[in-house]
Amino acid sequence: MDFITFLITVAKALAVVAVLMSFCAYAVLAERKVSAWIQGRVGPNRTTLPVIGSIPVIGPILTRLGMFQPMADGLKFLFKEDVTPAHVNRVFYVLAPVLALVPALVTVTVVPFGQYVSAAGEVVPLVLADLDIGILFVLAVSSLGVYGIILAGWASNSKYPFLGGIRGSAQMISYELAMGLSLLPVFMWVNAPGSDAALNLTAVVQGQQGWWLILWQPLSAFIFLVALFAETNRLPFDMPEAETELVGGFHTEYSSFKFGLFFVAEYAHIVIGSAVFTVLFLGGWHPFPGVPLQMEGLLGAIVSIGIFTSKVAALVFFFIWVRWTLPRFRYDQVMTLGWKVLLPLAIANLVFYALVIAAYDTLN
Repeated sequence: MDFITFLITVAKALAVVAVLMSFCAYAVLAERKVSAWIQGRVGPNRTTLPVIGSIPVIGPILTRLGMFQPMADGLKFLFKEDVTPAHVNRVFYVLAPVLALVPALVTVTVVPFGQYVSAAGEVVPLVLADLDIGILFVLAVSSLGVYGIILAGWASNSKYPFLGGIRGSAQMISYELAMGLSLLPVFMWVNAPGSDAALNLTAVVQGQQGWWLILWQPLSAFIFLVALFAETNRLPFDMPEAETELVGGFHTEYSSFKFGLFFVAEYAHIVIGSAVFTVLFLGGWHPFPGVPLQMEGLLGAIVSIGIFTSKVAALVFFFIWVRWTLPRFRYDQVMTLGWKVLLPLAIANLVFYALVIAAYDTLN
C-alpha cells in the first residue's frame, strides 16, 4: 500500500466514524423527541447557537427544531466537573468508558452500507473492509463492549455498580448463544451449493435481490432482534443500569465526559446493531422485496446509501419506541427468556432449516 492509498483509506475511515458519531448524536435527540411524543409532553424544541442562528431562514428553522441540542449536550458533558471518587481503581475506571465505545467504532469497518455499479456492470460494495468472515468479526468485536460495563462495575468498588456489571456479563452470555444460533440458518440459506458467499456480509445483501430474508426466516430475525435488544442493554433488558433497583447501575460512580462516553457507546451499538440487522434480514440497500437496486454510477451509490440509512433510522426509531412502551423485565424473567425460551427456539429453528435445506439440495 503506497502513501496516497493509505491517506485515502484513513480519510474513508474518519468519514465513516464521523457519520456514525453524528448518527449517535441525533439518535439521542430522536430519543428525547419521540419519548416526549409518546408521553404527550414537550421535548427539546429550542436550541440556538449565536453564529449559525443568525443565518437567515436556515438558522431559525434549525433552532426551532432543536437541531443544535446534540452539540449543546456534548458541550455540557465536556465542561461539567469531572469527579473521580477516591475509592475507585483509577486505571480501569478511566479505561472502562473507552472500552465500551471502541468495539462499536471497530465493528462499523466491516458493515457494507451501499454499492457502486460501474458502467461495465462491476459491483463495488461501499465498505471499509469487505471481509470473508465479516459476521464472525461483528460477533467477536461487538461482544467486547460488555467488558466496558463489567470493568466499570468492578473498578468503581461500589456494590450497585458491581451488581450492574455482573448482570451485564450474565445477560451477554445468555443472549449471545441465541444470537449466534439464529444466524446459522441465514448463512446456510445464503451459501447454497456452488456459492462462494462464505460469511461475507456483502454476499448476504446480494443474495436478497429477490425476497428479503426476514420473509424467508422470520423466526431467525425475531430471535436476532430480541437478542440485539439484550446485547445493547435497552429496555426491557436494561439490567446493567436498572435505575429503580441499582441507583444507576454500572455507571453510578461516573460523571461528566466519562458518563457521556457510556451514553454514546450505547447509541453506537444500537446504530451498528440496526445496520447489521438491515444487512442480514432487510435486504441492505435494496428498496423493496423482489425489487433490487439497479442504478449505476455515483447517483446509484448515493441512492443505495440513502435507502440503507433510512432502514437503519427506522430500526433506531423502533428501539426508541419499544423503550418507551414496554416495562422493564425482572432479572429472573430476563434469564428465563434467554435460557428457556430463546435458546430452545434458536436450536429448533436451526434444525428445521437444516432439514429444509438438506431436502431441497436432495431434490435438486
